[in-house]
Amino acid sequence: MRIIAGSAKGRNIEAPKGRDTRPTLDRVREAIFGMIQFDVEDAAVLDLFAGSGALGLEALSRGASEAVFCDCDRQACAAVQKNLAALGFSERAQVHFSDCFSLLERLSFAEKRFSLVLIDPPYQSGLYEKTLEALVKAGILEDGCIVIAEHPKRMSLDADEGHFSKGKPHSYGDVAVTKLVYSAAGTRPDRPGPADAE
Repeated sequence: MRIIAGSAKGRNIEAPKGRDTRPTLDRVREAIFGMIQFDVEDAAVLDLFAGSGALGLEALSRGASEAVFCDCDRQACAAVQKNLAALGFSERAQVHFSDCFSLLERLSFAEKRFSLVLIDPPYQSGLYEKTLEALVKAGILEDGCIVIAEHPKRMSLDADEGHFSKGKPHSYGDVAVTKLVYSAAGTRPDRPGPADAE
């Protein structure tokens, strides 16, 4: 894998060994960052279920101010740390060996706020909706925060319509990417949200 654009363009990144990590393909990452190209610079990024950290690393390369990575696999966290050091991004990042829900509680207590969240849990985990609910409950999303969810093409992603406006899924082979935009005040069902303007 490699960084696609930004200050670390073309640099290789390492994925953890084993079958539990499913790295985001270059073409999918390129599509994701095409969707949010004007929202990455200076963003505070949360990369949940980080794996190799490819998405968060790409965001840092493209000018994100900071990134917090989380994974419950020790090898994945070690790979993220190694990639951060190799690319010179360590000072702008934190890596947490933790399940995402425990981390969200700690981030809430620390009053952290994020403007871009990247989620890519194991496909059969049933964690998508639970994670979106936990993000809202934690109170760590800035108003207008973008959430990017990578999920199976065949899966319909449900979201709290009171707080998220959901864009149309974009498919790449068996993978789909959905963009959601968070509203602290809640969205109006009779009015399209920002995610509809892709």
